[in-house]
Amino acid sequence: MGPLGIFDSGMGGLTVLRELHRRLPAEDLLYFGDTARVPYGTKGSRTVKEFARQDAQFLMSHGVKMIVVACNTASAFAIDYLRETMPVPVLDVIAPGVATALSRTRGGRVGIIATRGTIESGRYQQQLAEHIDEARVTARPCPLFVPLAEEGMLDHDVTRRIAEEYLAPLRDAEVDTLILGCTHYPLLKGVIGDVMGPDVVLVDSAEALAVAAETELERQGLRRSANGGGRLEFYLSDLPWMFREVGARFLGRDIDEVHTVNVNEAAFDGDPMRKDTP
Repeated sequence: MGPLGIFDSGMGGLTVLRELHRRLPAEDLLYFGDTARVPYGTKGSRTVKEFARQDAQFLMSHGVKMIVVACNTASAFAIDYLRETMPVPVLDVIAPGVATALSRTRGGRVGIIATRGTIESGRYQQQLAEHIDEARVTARPCPLFVPLAEEGMLDHDVTRRIAEEYLAPLRDAEVDTLILGCTHYPLLKGVIGDVMGPDVVLVDSAEALAVAAETELERQGLRRSANGGGRLEFYLSDLPWMFREVGARFLGRDIDEVHTVNVNEAAFDGDPMRKDTP
């Protein structure tokens, strides 16, 4: 009966939370956004791995029955470590996106857009190359998509010009399927879809991860049988006021209460996190 724990470096993981709540309305969902240390996508693997460990331990201190890593960079650098050390199932955002892309591609030409850290980790490319020729995989970092999504510039001329610049190599490669490898990017699906054209399938990593979580809960007998009533709880390491404003855009609903925690002072034995509600 424990909640599902979701963590991200900031607010993008709210697109995953939204899809989880839509597919699993009976489940309690506990979200942690490490907004004090965002972004993870510009940091090295050792740093991201340590941050991910702390994030997961915080979720464990709240009795979660599953950890959902809603951060592509943390999924790239820390997923193997988390699965080895956490006593509950741990899902990453990369594998479901890859599986969905492979099931939808028509000609085997797949593109990935993500943060620089995720692209440079090579995790998406490696998993795709296990099934298709790596020459048919095109990866492109699109770092400016993150602030554009958070600023709400979802259909702005500036966003469209940047999208045309970023996505030109993917169009030149004639990809037929494009993985949105950052949880911010689903907010920009309209512009990305317009630039790529109607024949390119967009794979929403948030949707793919929610489907994977539902499947794993069923497989392990952890899914609640009720039809609704699941609670949403939000924790941040900084900026709760900004989270309410911008997070509502990601989640598609108002966020009433946000708790702040200090991850650097936590010992993670029991629930020692310092909490307050602004």
